[in-house]
Amino acid sequence: MKRQIIDTIEKYDKIIIHRHVRPDPDAYGSQSGLKELIKANYPNKQVFAVGQHEESLTYLAQQDHVERSFYEGALVIVTDTGNTGRIDSEFYTEGAVLMKIDHHPDADPYGDIKWVNTSASSTSEMIYSLYEEGKQFYGWKMTTDVARLLFAGIVGDTGRFLFPSTTTTTFEAVSELIKFDFDRPELFAGMYEVKRELLHLKGYMYQNFTMDENGAAFVKIDKATLKQFGVTASDTSQLVGALGDVQGICAWIIFIEEEDQIRVRLRSKGPVINTLAAQYGGGGHPLASGASVHSWEEVDEVIAKLKQLCV
Repeated sequence: MKRQIIDTIEKYDKIIIHRHVRPDPDAYGSQSGLKELIKANYPNKQVFAVGQHEESLTYLAQQDHVERSFYEGALVIVTDTGNTGRIDSEFYTEGAVLMKIDHHPDADPYGDIKWVNTSASSTSEMIYSLYEEGKQFYGWKMTTDVARLLFAGIVGDTGRFLFPSTTTTTFEAVSELIKFDFDRPELFAGMYEVKRELLHLKGYMYQNFTMDENGAAFVKIDKATLKQFGVTASDTSQLVGALGDVQGICAWIIFIEEEDQIRVRLRSKGPVINTLAAQYGGGGHPLASGASVHSWEEVDEVIAKLKQLCV
């Protein structure tokens, strides 16, 4: 499969890379890491990473803008996105070939060419594996910027190597990436800097969450609360694991109200929750997923379904 992916990359002079909405470090790391990897080894190709830019990830990369007409005859690659409903940016179906590279469960098997590896810790780890194939058979080279991006993606999706998805393959990849001269302390500072306002919001969450007798828990954060604490909806991504520290919680949801939707962040210590996320146009991993709803009535539906999962 990796050989087929590289052969396909070699055929196209225009390549557009997408990732999922509400990006995390692995989304940026795999998308922009692949972009820079292709550019380093095929400097004559036009390669773009597209999607709405997430300000909190500026320390990693920026996003490109591509006109709709550019998709004609282009190779489109989507990284780190399990289902089409979560692909950021329009026109991803309008290229010549659509390719999927992902480590989430393959609930939505889209794409003309598909490489899904659920045993990988992250899609960034998969891109490193692709590089190894390219190095062995095509003479590919790695650059410091690519190494920095892939390292960040792996660190982000493994929770600094604490999650069970971390394997010996993960550490082997990282041991090679850190040979490149990027500033790891600066990178970690960008990834894990916590605003004082978020610490205050975290205290609010501990005081205002609800948990039933089976360990299903949730907390609602509306726009007024975000304004009260001076944080954005995107900022709250750093708090998604907070309720996991509470004894007795089995699975939990953080609901964050935005201008046009309510963001649903699901986490679990056991019950599979990505099937619940999929019911609301979302997806992700069995124990870490996301979705969106559009009313507080829908929020109550999601809570009821979470409670059923924890019985």
